[in-house]
Amino acid sequence: MNGVTQPRLKWLAILWPLCLTPVQAVAQSITEFQLPGANLQKSANAVISLMSFAVVPDLASSSLAINNGATGNPDVTLWQLGGGFTWSKTMPLYLEGSIGYNRYDPTYVASNGVDSRQIPTKWNTVAGTIGVGWDFPLTANKELVFRPILNASLARVTTDASVAQFLLGQKTGKDISFIENGHLNAYGLGGSVMLDWERHAPTYDADIEVRYTNIHLQSFGGTSSAVTGTGAAQTASLYARWRAPTGMWALDRPVRYVLELSHSRYLGRDAGTLGFNDLTTLGTGLELDASAHEVFVTRIRAVVRYVFGNNVSGISLGIAASF
Repeated sequence: MNGVTQPRLKWLAILWPLCLTPVQAVAQSITEFQLPGANLQKSANAVISLMSFAVVPDLASSSLAINNGATGNPDVTLWQLGGGFTWSKTMPLYLEGSIGYNRYDPTYVASNGVDSRQIPTKWNTVAGTIGVGWDFPLTANKELVFRPILNASLARVTTDASVAQFLLGQKTGKDISFIENGHLNAYGLGGSVMLDWERHAPTYDADIEVRYTNIHLQSFGGTSSAVTGTGAAQTASLYARWRAPTGMWALDRPVRYVLELSHSRYLGRDAGTLGFNDLTTLGTGLELDASAHEVFVTRIRAVVRYVFGNNVSGISLGIAASF
């Protein structure tokens, strides 16, 4: 009896850990939620690409919202506030600055090998750009100038912390940990060249600008070394504005009507990130002149713009001020 039982116990001792091994492997594979594939890195590159719309001073993309809820693609919001000026005719130093905000709402699919869950997220980007240039007159009256500009940008992307409610109590990988409360910084260095023609006459003001900008973006200092990104903001744009009196008066000065046209073409590898390579705006509005009074703002413009491009169209209201 003892001679039969001992071999059986020996085989059971050998088979028992072998039976446990696949069970433990399965248990480990189903307890940790991860993002399959390279979705996170792809989205990080997309966010860096979207920064290009925030760091380049550009009227066409200064106020743009794209809602693709019906197609399942991420929603995108772009907003920018900026301006530039030449110090004076005798001191042709040109200064510009802008601050932009982007909102990117991708949805990820997290899986632990058995269960899959959708995770809606929000990537928020704040970017600032400064530029220093110099005006070189090309005509005797200095109406046409050539303006080279050095640009520097700094941006930060943060993700929200709403992932916890979708994966409460679950073990997650480092990619999901980054989405939950991560951040990604980026800096940009580059420059612009511009041809600017301005004419100020008693009956009208005209302004035409042609500009090319190239700013290289590089990520740094993120919360996860697995998430990095690079991008290039390359934009060629045309801007034209016409202002003339309407015949009405306000604030002891003539009220002017404003006509605007702008066209931007997005170049380089990041072109087409949002599904279009070109944006055009047509605008009309009114301008009040407050220079007859001792106020900080000399002119205020309100312009309604129609924006259109490939698969994109919309209407926006812009407010501008001169100091």
